[in-house]
Amino acid sequence: MGANLFTNYGEAVAMILFGIGFGNLLLQSNLIKKIIGLNIMDTAVYLFLAEKGYIEGRVAPIVVDGVTSVEAYINPVPSGLVLTGIVVSVSVSALMLALTIRLYRRYHTLDLDKISILLKKEGQ
Repeated sequence: MGANLFTNYGEAVAMILFGIGFGNLLLQSNLIKKIIGLNIMDTAVYLFLAEKGYIEGRVAPIVVDGVTSVEAYINPVPSGLVLTGIVVSVSVSALMLALTIRLYRRYHTLDLDKISILLKKEGQ
């Protein structure tokens, strides 16, 4: 068990980071801290995908010196997924921050519990 953890330390770090981000997302009431927690979770997923796609001793799939053997290259799909995920993550973060600014301008707080109370008062 212990030897397996040391060989897969990247995956273990990714799971720990995901847990930290998930805990932050659940336990914080500040909207900015929730956004940070979600970004930590995104980063953990990207680290996990990068770790799963990397194979020791292989290089990026760019044919150089006429080497066309599949065993010489890593799988490019996880790298493509990570790059696509980063673009989507940046867009989602920007949207969440823009909505947080709008909420702050309207309710003058970033505390989700206080915003919820103010929304219930508006609904009455």
